[in-house]
Amino acid sequence: MRRAGAAAGQARSGLVLLHGRGSTAADILGLVSHLALPQVTAIAPDAPGGSWWPVSFLAPTAQIEPHVAQAVRGVGAAIAALQAEGLPRDRIWLAGFSQGAVLALEAFARIGDGLAGAFALSGALAGTGDAPGGADPALYGYGPKRFDYTGARDGARVWISVHSRDPHIPLQRVEESVAVLTGLGAEVRSLIHPGAGHSVMQADLVAMRGWLND
Repeated sequence: MRRAGAAAGQARSGLVLLHGRGSTAADILGLVSHLALPQVTAIAPDAPGGSWWPVSFLAPTAQIEPHVAQAVRGVGAAIAALQAEGLPRDRIWLAGFSQGAVLALEAFARIGDGLAGAFALSGALAGTGDAPGGADPALYGYGPKRFDYTGARDGARVWISVHSRDPHIPLQRVEESVAVLTGLGAEVRSLIHPGAGHSVMQADLVAMRGWLND
């Protein structure tokens, strides 16, 4: 795992950063300099082979779940590393872009009890299992998913941003994710950028800076 930001033991908040497919921990840690928050420490694991899972996050559960479970365990290890340095759990955030954004939300939903929240920059929930129903054009030809998460996320905050015509993240899954995470008790804000695109936007950095400074 790579590090950036405030030295261990001197941070006010912690950030677990998760890179997208084909990227690296070093790349996603570049966000730290854009945030310009000297009291934040960031930790970023590297996905094996540069990808947290080898297929779309919309794929059937049998194809994706073993990889998601392993990736979530890696996020848990990063959280534990920050806690071992003295950061309280409620000062630790998850954040990611693209595939990393999906992982950030999925880890938050599965093991995020007590965390401050999550930032998903072009992402949505992967889900816990296949739901009844066939291929859905609104899900880019994939089938629906179940979202059987347990526990409560009361007091946590979640930011989800996506373009309205993102080639990888269907808007329907974003809307489902907002509803599911709100149902778990989190305060969720979603920002839908008009048009096609798949990138980190200036509004994402503004939101991260504001919430981490709060």
